[in-house]
Amino acid sequence: MNRNFKEDVEYPKTLDRLDPLRQFTHRFYQTKGEIYLCGHSVGLASIDAEKSLNDLLEVWKKEGVRIWMYNNYQYVKYSSLLAELMAPLIKVQPNEIVISGSCTSNIHVAMCTLYKPTIKKYKVLVDDINFASDRYAVDSQVRLNNLAPSDAVKVVRCQGSFMKEDLIINSMTTDVALLLLPAVYYKTSQVLELKRICEKANELGIIIGLDISHAIGVIDLDLQILNIDFAVWCTYKYLNGGPGSCAGLYMNKKHFKLSPGLAGWYGNKDENRFQFKQEFDHQRNANGWQIGTPSLFSMAPLKGSLEIFNEAGINNIRKKSLHITAYLMYLIDTKLVHYGFSVGNLREDEKRGGHVSIIHVDAQRISLSLKSRGVVTDFREPDIMRVTPIALYTTYLQVYQFVEILLDIMKSKTY
Repeated sequence: MNRNFKEDVEYPKTLDRLDPLRQFTHRFYQTKGEIYLCGHSVGLASIDAEKSLNDLLEVWKKEGVRIWMYNNYQYVKYSSLLAELMAPLIKVQPNEIVISGSCTSNIHVAMCTLYKPTIKKYKVLVDDINFASDRYAVDSQVRLNNLAPSDAVKVVRCQGSFMKEDLIINSMTTDVALLLLPAVYYKTSQVLELKRICEKANELGIIIGLDISHAIGVIDLDLQILNIDFAVWCTYKYLNGGPGSCAGLYMNKKHFKLSPGLAGWYGNKDENRFQFKQEFDHQRNANGWQIGTPSLFSMAPLKGSLEIFNEAGINNIRKKSLHITAYLMYLIDTKLVHYGFSVGNLREDEKRGGHVSIIHVDAQRISLSLKSRGVVTDFREPDIMRVTPIALYTTYLQVYQFVEILLDIMKSKTY
């Protein structure tokens, strides 16, 4: 897509008319007079998600306990149904995906199975700028193995604003048993060069885990090529599954023979689950890592949302995301630099995710002023405003209007 951007107000209107994804904008609920740029945190509700949730509610109202037998046991196998829709987004087999729990609980589920420390190979490699909850889980798992995080958790220290892949690779010593990294960093939108990292980790026999929460639904991922062992993600950001919607877990099929470290009745084989045998007989696919009964109302909106993704195509979503965020960065460079704003993410397409990090010394106060003007963004310490034009429902005109509101706030000093 052409990136010879222009500053005038007619230009974004033209881009909106030419936008191949423009028809999806009307499938999402947006508050009149509001510019929503926080889809990296909680995505907006769609008509499709509302329908799939209401469909479930109607079945429950009419069927009660018979809901489990409804439509050839659709809701018993709900995770598998969602996995079919999810698989194209990360290029893996549907039976390698389970929709269950939360992102953090799924780290526990995966590590309880795959983290098997020995005297010589026991360390977990992490970094110091990932989302903190991932680290909490890692430290907890290390303690459960009677190890001290101060010894067994090896931390790659970021030097500057962005993580250098060589720092991670050079930290892969022979005592590292497992690594857990984000695909996209939540503050800076940096996309790691995963292929190089994973090739080295596989060469050294290191179990590879990825948190793809800020990547899935906005980046065209191929986990199969990376040959990782597991991945976790939440579904309420770019996937628009609703606040607190059930998370995802990818378990490489090469591990299906392993007994899940955290066992529960819903991970038992379908055919004998209701025999309630006292010995766990797990499903030989990702569903074996389910623990309890599926949280249907936390899963149902995701069905409608994923159907939109499959209709739109992740390639098309990524193309627009890169283009509309490039337009936003252009407007920052041309209109806002003189007021102390700068872009805090990398500029190369392959190195940035779906959000733009806008830096300003007064970012927190400016964020509050934006809120009072009907613009929804968020703030991260110490000086970052995270702003996300979502490919499926943000218009180019809204991006232009956002920058104009920022200009007015700075000129009138209303922050």
